[in-house]
Amino acid sequence: MGSATTQALAASSQALTAATGITLDSAGELFSAARLIGESSPLSGALADPSASGEARAALVARVFGGASAPVQDVLRVAVGERWSSAADLVDGIEELAVRAAAIAAPDSDVEGELFSVSRLVAANPELELALGSRLGDGAAKGALVHKLLGNDVSAATGLIVASLVRQPRERRVRQLLSRAMRIVSAQRDRIVATVHTAAPLSDAQSARLADVLSRRYGRRVALNVVLDPSVVGGLRVQVADDVIDGSISARLADLRHRLAG
Repeated sequence: MGSATTQALAASSQALTAATGITLDSAGELFSAARLIGESSPLSGALADPSASGEARAALVARVFGGASAPVQDVLRVAVGERWSSAADLVDGIEELAVRAAAIAAPDSDVEGELFSVSRLVAANPELELALGSRLGDGAAKGALVHKLLGNDVSAATGLIVASLVRQPRERRVRQLLSRAMRIVSAQRDRIVATVHTAAPLSDAQSARLADVLSRRYGRRVALNVVLDPSVVGGLRVQVADDVIDGSISARLADLRHRLAG
């Protein structure tokens, strides 16, 4: 991500967070805007053209997205008024704003946890991953398939995010899309996600203690995604971004075998 895009995304995200009246419909409108812009090279090029004035780009937003709600139009005007490193970055940025809007609209839903569960479901079903990730499939049909599969098992916010992302994967794998969405939701809620591998389920008390320990270590609130993994034997293996804390018995045994072999 170029420095221009980083600054543009920060300004656009700030505008979204400051906006009032953001709903799931707003998130849907932003997803639709990202799809429309992503599918039209002339439109994405014009909206990301650094040689065009901000006023001209804002006027184009008004013409193309005049039917969108006022908060969404305001956010889009801010987004296109910024300087992006490329037209593709602008599309990615608006998609991120859509995910953030869904998180804002559903503050009490465990969107990160639900996205993680969907990712695990996809990972366990190669045929499903192929169907959702195929470049040949119809986007609307893939979105409908997501809603049919997930039904009421996830919140409306999570269903919207997953269905919208698979409609326009843009050469990205489904699990990559879901992982990115999890990171975006966590960032919007000012927390980080820790993936915990354990051989046995954690009790509520254990989960709370672990979240507290990790929060103090990383200086931010932590959301836990727990994976039951018999291979760890005992103990825990925790991953936060690229940081891995491996206190599992399997890791200790592997280290012991390495020492004995040496």
